[in-house]
Amino acid sequence: MANERLRAAMAAGGWTYNALADKVEVDPKSVERWVNLGRTPRRATAMLAAETLGEDVHALWPSLRQARPARAVSPELVALYDQRADIPVSTFVDMLTPAREQIDVLVYAAVFLHEAYPRLNELLKERAAEGCAVRIAVGDADSTNVQQRGDEEKFGHGIQSRCRLALMHYRPLIGVPGIEVRTHATTLYNSIYRADDQALVNAHVWGVNAYKAPVWHLRRNGEGGMFDTYADSFDAVWATATPVREK
Repeated sequence: MANERLRAAMAAGGWTYNALADKVEVDPKSVERWVNLGRTPRRATAMLAAETLGEDVHALWPSLRQARPARAVSPELVALYDQRADIPVSTFVDMLTPAREQIDVLVYAAVFLHEAYPRLNELLKERAAEGCAVRIAVGDADSTNVQQRGDEEKFGHGIQSRCRLALMHYRPLIGVPGIEVRTHATTLYNSIYRADDQALVNAHVWGVNAYKAPVWHLRRNGEGGMFDTYADSFDAVWATATPVREK
């Protein structure tokens, strides 16, 4: 079957079989077979011919369009949960307990942690006393983004109340050496719970409460991976957040 798209492209540019063949360094009969018999050149030759003609190579030779193989699962992905509600709070606690260098929490509220594990503040104090830097960022209840999240999730003022409740839970940590609490007004694309080189990332889905959204458990494996993407995101939000002072 003739390649009419190639024929039209050559005609539009005034290209003869000989001229195109000379440009891409093939025999003119090869070009003739591309056009009249619908033959497909080697990928490198096809790309050079398409560039010469000012055309998309896949438009001229659709058979060269190869589906990309699915990427292997990231070596940093430890586990994937369909929703946060599937994860026992002990998973969060077990991740935080051995932390030695860094604990980061970025949420709007996440009061489920204190509700299910009332000893959370004591755990964070113990980690800080051992030299672990603890950073907690909760949502600014008066911010536009928190209010909008409440509307999107049909949670109304509930999310604002929970942000205030979260801050109340964390207030006893304000002033504790090694621990800093801030409020942020950013759009929360993901809640992040980090302990050294591990993190639980709770995705946020429009109109869905966080406990119904997926969570991925990451373990850092070298630089520039998924873990670092979320760690850098935390740092960016932290830089915009407002420190909470002792009353």
